[in-house]
Amino acid sequence: MIEYDCHVHSSFSSDSKTEPEKQVQKAIELGMKGICFTDHMDYEFPNEERSGLSFIFDPDEYFKAMIPLKNSYSDRIGINIGVEIGLRNEEECRERVKSDYEKLTGAYGFDFVIGSTHCLEFTDPYYEDPYWTGKSVSEGIRTYLEAVLYNARKYDFDSLGHLDYLVRYVPESKGWNISDYRPSDHFDIIDEILKELIDSGRALEVNSAGLKYGLGFAHPQPGILSRYRELGGELITIGSDGHKPEHICYAFGDVAEILKGLGFRYYTVYKARHPEMIKIR
Repeated sequence: MIEYDCHVHSSFSSDSKTEPEKQVQKAIELGMKGICFTDHMDYEFPNEERSGLSFIFDPDEYFKAMIPLKNSYSDRIGINIGVEIGLRNEEECRERVKSDYEKLTGAYGFDFVIGSTHCLEFTDPYYEDPYWTGKSVSEGIRTYLEAVLYNARKYDFDSLGHLDYLVRYVPESKGWNISDYRPSDHFDIIDEILKELIDSGRALEVNSAGLKYGLGFAHPQPGILSRYRELGGELITIGSDGHKPEHICYAFGDVAEILKGLGFRYYTVYKARHPEMIKIR
């Protein structure tokens, strides 16, 4: 059993319309001990005109809303205040984006920072054109993983978000099926990502949205989680990536069984950016 959802979005994220209190109430209904809000902060998001989404919130307003919410529900559930930062590896913007994130996390008392690679090559791979144009599936995945490795080495965060989420967005035109996905084809670079996390004392996220999207696995795929454990990885954070109340704790029972089956006995919750180990019951 997993009693904390450490990746939750609200109306402070451009892609959610759910008021934070609704997420809290759903978590209480499910008997959770705690949740962590991790709303999107993607500086210089490249597809704003195309998507209509900025993925930026006002941190002053964020804490102004979250602290009273946390206090008002303190006798019923723990509420942590985090952020999901969108990491970038493009030479033209990476130093500027890094500096902006350092200023953000230095100025505000976040409990938890998820580092996620949503965009690369100045686009969101959600769109077939231009990211997938001229790339094989293997090339697209590898290019993404190379960006993740660069970002893991460059940026300060607590847990690496949804490591292989790119596989959700392989276009149908490639004639590829999720059953064709073999993480072992890329273990040379995946191992480097995992070693970077382990050596720097940071966590790997297990994100249940992959199950929600019908992939048949949470992110990352169990083969990657197994490899993480083989390399000595212990810090695992768990999140639904929930944007609606019905997403909260999505398939957490399945996630618990996956982790226990691989030999993990604990998961990690961050408070004031310090990890606490929680037994999987």
